[in-house]
Amino acid sequence: MVLKDFIENFADQFDDTDASEINAATVFKDLDEWSSLVALSVIAMVDEEYDVTIKGDEIRNSNTVEDLFNAVKAKA
Repeated sequence: MVLKDFIENFADQFDDTDASEINAATVFKDLDEWSSLVALSVIAMVDEEYDVTIKGDEIRNSNTVEDLFNAVKAKA
């Protein structure tokens, strides 16, 4: 699992946010487009791409994209 690929997959879950705005240090909850619907899309993406099940608590406990990546990687 590579952080760069995870960031790209994460950025793909947003319709209006430019992918260049999203990097490892991005506090994703501060993005204008962040919503519970996007959170569900991220959960589905992680399940599909990495065969890992994450829960809402793990998203809530993550601040940056890298935090979320590390949570997923720990379960992979």
